[in-house]
Amino acid sequence: MDFDLLHPRDQIELTMARIYGREMTTTSGGNISVRDDDGHVWISPARVDKGNLRRSDIAKVALSGEQLEGPHPPSSECPFHLSIYRARPDIKAIIHAHPSALVSFSICGQVPDTRVFPEARKVCGEVAFAPYALPGSQQLGENIAARFAACTDTRCVMLENHGVVVGGSGLADVFKCFETLEFTAKTILQAKRIGSLKILNAADMAMSEAHLPELPACAPRNPCSRERELRKEICDFIHRAYTHGLVTSTWGSLSARIDDHAFVITPYRVDRASLELEDLVVVRKNQCPAGTRPSRAVHLHAAIYAAHPEMNAVINALPVSATAFSVSDAALDTRTIPESYLFLKDVPKLAFKQVLNQPTHIAALMGPDNPVALLEHNGALVAGKTVLDAFDRLEVLEATAEAIIQSNPLGAITPMPDAIIDELQKAFGRV
Repeated sequence: MDFDLLHPRDQIELTMARIYGREMTTTSGGNISVRDDDGHVWISPARVDKGNLRRSDIAKVALSGEQLEGPHPPSSECPFHLSIYRARPDIKAIIHAHPSALVSFSICGQVPDTRVFPEARKVCGEVAFAPYALPGSQQLGENIAARFAACTDTRCVMLENHGVVVGGSGLADVFKCFETLEFTAKTILQAKRIGSLKILNAADMAMSEAHLPELPACAPRNPCSRERELRKEICDFIHRAYTHGLVTSTWGSLSARIDDHAFVITPYRVDRASLELEDLVVVRKNQCPAGTRPSRAVHLHAAIYAAHPEMNAVINALPVSATAFSVSDAALDTRTIPESYLFLKDVPKLAFKQVLNQPTHIAALMGPDNPVALLEHNGALVAGKTVLDAFDRLEVLEATAEAIIQSNPLGAITPMPDAIIDELQKAFGRV
């Protein structure tokens, strides 16, 4: 579905349902607006249940503030939406909400540093901060609009004691930015519970930008039955991964081997929540059909398949707790419970430059005895014999990391000693 072809009413209805469904707003909190080509603004209404919003509830207002359509008055925050649109003609959509991690930054007078991830910096940019003013007031509108007007690259503004505002060229892109910023904030908060936060420098960021994959084009082939089966399986599991917060809408990749020369992989920057069979990309002998673009992790996945014939699925994912270890100086000790060690083994943390420049080296470190790794500033890498096997390990990884972080108030963890590890390996061998 081409989201941009939807009427603003439908865009707002679907986006609010998604925000509410992912627990990034409350029944009464948050508002969304879209400016149409006529210059009018469609905006969510005041005092209507955000968990049950309908397209017919959406209000239409002029840029002057006059209500033109709708059974309910526009959001009480409509004034600052209009102020932003007047200050930034390039902005066509706005989301304001109170997701918990971003509110944590808001009430502490801080902004998330998006330099923890190349993707977050690219999608969200540098985050600005606006001082507090009464909700719905002209002063609040002036405070926020001033931050957007000060730099035309500004997409995200934290509001002191009030949450966040995100603006952009279309509502789909604004949602991706909003979601990415909340994920970044969550990860930073988790990382600071276990160690010191690590930030990428300018050179690292520039190096990341230079590593977008471009594969030679080849003619498409008719899919074999295994490819058809894998397309369905990948879509099912990437949807599940998104639902469970293991990937974001545009960040995270999953692939599966078709045969010795080909694999099918998720595409670059296509919404993981609505990924369809036809969106997936077949890579055969380092080529892909013209007009398709595979995930930026394609070279790493290819290297793992080349090095390990027994591995048939690879996942790059962003589980928040495990990813917190990837952006901090803390090591992830899997010797917590038997399942964690048997499924994950020892989990190394691979340097950021290796992730970008040395896919063959990283592939050599993976395998049946080392199926999981943390990638500095890039989440987790998991390989498996099947898609289910890889996904299972991913869930165990996140559960293990989350348990370790949650145990902090209780004191230091007590890892299983070497004798128990030896006993487990003798009893169960390779899981």
